[in-house]
Amino acid sequence: MILDFRTMEETVLPNFKGGEKQMAAKMFADEKNRIMLSRLVPGASVGLHTHEGSSEIVYILEGGGKVLYDGAEMRIEAGQAHYCPEGHEHSLINDTESDLVFFAVVPQQ
Repeated sequence: MILDFRTMEETVLPNFKGGEKQMAAKMFADEKNRIMLSRLVPGASVGLHTHEGSSEIVYILEGGGKVLYDGAEMRIEAGQAHYCPEGHEHSLINDTESDLVFFAVVPQQ
């Protein structure tokens, strides 16, 4: 199967998971996975949330920002990935002047 994110419609999700501003995403989902190409504008964030029943892998394609993970804060930039296992909490924050573009995979159990 080929997923062509170039042809997918972008959906704007205001205050995603309780975050600031909005996240724009092109998404594919089936019974096994949710796969997203997402973008956070400067000052936007994905709100702090706990993964119950799933994990998440976030790979940064462009830009950078910070990850909050189980109470710790760390910088992340293009070429790096963040993994949030089931039962852990995290947030992704664009605290830069450029868009933060990332690819995320959330396996469905």
